[in-house]
Amino acid sequence: MAKEPISRIYSIVEKIEFIERNIAAKKGIYNALEDEVTTRPAILILLAGIAEQFNKLNEENISTLLSYFEDEDLKGMRDVRNFIAHEYDGVELAIIEWLLRNALPKLKNQCLEAITQYESNHTS
Repeated sequence: MAKEPISRIYSIVEKIEFIERNIAAKKGIYNALEDEVTTRPAILILLAGIAEQFNKLNEENISTLLSYFEDEDLKGMRDVRNFIAHEYDGVELAIIEWLLRNALPKLKNQCLEAITQYESNHTS
């Protein structure tokens, strides 16, 4: 059975919130990324997972949900995912830090807006 497209947006929010909890537990982005054993790898895998959810929405041609996000942001997530997947040991932490500090909160807000609009359009 195919997933409801909105479930991909929920999954993105869950991943972002897990990243936020990891950062809070380490008392900041810098400390979280310095933890090479657990937190940094978890964050990188979650970022790749977020990009994969967007890729699946794109592959499924779910333009109604993708319209809540800027093309440049989606391209940035794809680029980060590719960089993580292909250059894992050479990931530029300054870029990841910027993404966590600036892009992720924006993406989360856009996801929450998409969920709110979807739910208001799909309730009786």
